[in-house]
Amino acid sequence: MRNDSASLSRWEDPQPAGPNPDVQELIRNSAFEIIPLNSASEAIDALPPKSRVSITASAAKGQAATLELAEELVLRGHHAIPHFSARLIRDRGQVKDLAEWAKYVGVTTAFVIGGDATEPGPYHDAHSFMRDLFEYDHGLDTVGVAAYPDGHPLIGEDERRHALFAKQGLLAEAGLRGYCSTQMCFDPAQIIAWLKAERGDGLTLPVHLGIPGAVERAKLLTIGARLGVGQSLRYLHKNRRSMAKLLGSSAHDPSELLEALSSQLTPLGINGLHIFTFNQVKTTAAWRQALIHG
Repeated sequence: MRNDSASLSRWEDPQPAGPNPDVQELIRNSAFEIIPLNSASEAIDALPPKSRVSITASAAKGQAATLELAEELVLRGHHAIPHFSARLIRDRGQVKDLAEWAKYVGVTTAFVIGGDATEPGPYHDAHSFMRDLFEYDHGLDTVGVAAYPDGHPLIGEDERRHALFAKQGLLAEAGLRGYCSTQMCFDPAQIIAWLKAERGDGLTLPVHLGIPGAVERAKLLTIGARLGVGQSLRYLHKNRRSMAKLLGSSAHDPSELLEALSSQLTPLGINGLHIFTFNQVKTTAAWRQALIHG
């Protein structure tokens, strides 16, 4: 990673002022997202001990790559949170296999997404997969689901909101703890407006705010565009101060967004972070530690 040394030194410099205590608590309750790529080994080596680690699942790598990485993380003492991608699942037999795998490995938290496979099997969305998964002895006590403050490029607003509330109901029926983890959004006003509306309509799940870590700005802008967070990227272009800070540094600093949301964290039930590291864990972990210890 070309800019790790320069970026890391940035987070090792003394900070002029201590962070908000609510932000510190939020950062303590964070999960690092890792992608099953060749760079995953280096990313795992950079994790703090006993980290919560979310492992992505994609059509390109397949579900098996996620499970293999999760097993390695468990063996190394971390709390692994594998993504189960509904559209990658071949049949109900594989659902049963996943349930048995989770119980055998000792995975207690999973994150369920619809996924991006263009030719899905019998499960076209997370809800239908969860419904069948919960019929088996899976050993899970917590399941996370996805939420999209910035919209979704392939799912309409009404469908997206219906899906979130349907998954909340399914978790309640199964007697499982749940949370919703948001896609990246750089606009604090958009996050607040979205979550106020959802809370007003009955969303009770805790929210884990999805934020990019202290990652290279070029990677962030490229992947952000690919993920469909166009509204947020446009927000950065309109907000000259935020854009200047992003373009004027080698790494993105998530702190400004967290501080902007700090007064709303408790009222809106935001109690955790899902940190998109893009496998740049070293700089992200250094940023996290700097804020935790003030």
